[in-house]
Amino acid sequence: MSSDIAENPAGLIPAEYAFLPIARIHSCFTEKFGIPRQPGLAGSATASIEMLPPFDRREMFRGLEKFSHIWIHFLFHQAVTEGWRPTVRPPWLGGQKRVGVFASRSPHRPNFIGLSVVRLVGIRTEGKKIFLDIAGIDILDQTPVFDIKPYLPYSDGVAEATSGYSRQAQTQMQVTFSVEAEAACAAYQLETGRNLQGLISEILRQDPRPASQRAGEREHGMLLWDVNIRWQTSSGGVLVLSCEQLKAR
Repeated sequence: MSSDIAENPAGLIPAEYAFLPIARIHSCFTEKFGIPRQPGLAGSATASIEMLPPFDRREMFRGLEKFSHIWIHFLFHQAVTEGWRPTVRPPWLGGQKRVGVFASRSPHRPNFIGLSVVRLVGIRTEGKKIFLDIAGIDILDQTPVFDIKPYLPYSDGVAEATSGYSRQAQTQMQVTFSVEAEAACAAYQLETGRNLQGLISEILRQDPRPASQRAGEREHGMLLWDVNIRWQTSSGGVLVLSCEQLKAR
């Protein structure tokens, strides 16, 4: 048995191989709570991919602007210290039933690798830096990126695919805003150009609460960009109470 195979029982990848981040994500999601469970569910969720040297060469993106969507391969970096798990409790099953990790999209995977298809808004340069602006994301801020590939509708979209235990549609919660919250969203959009109210609505319609917190009426909070969002659920839906922009430290 070779030394490579001895160190790597699967014998598939030499032990000295390693993934090298090519970019980092600057996302509207600055904490895990509130991130949509899949990409494309919140079209107003935006981010930029900052390419890192030596992968910030313009010729590496020649032709990519002709594609509407791209695949992002990334690292679930905040899950690494928590370790991987052989079975997980998917939100679709109410957080009570377990399935195998390979039958889920849990971040607690053996190699903590994530995969998302997102809309490519544009490619821009700032000085010597290259950024890819993307939308419809489900990726945390500062996430390391391993690879970028174009999305091919004729092969990547499988019409006859089935979705197992995952429901293809879910009940949408009604979202309303207090007068104060609506005014704060309008002021924030005027200042930054970001559609905060639209993003909040898209996220809360899907009820981001863990299954264990869905009973009763209680107040919740989440961070989007630099804004602290406070909201309350009831049998009638969701009421956004306040949107407070955090002061820079």
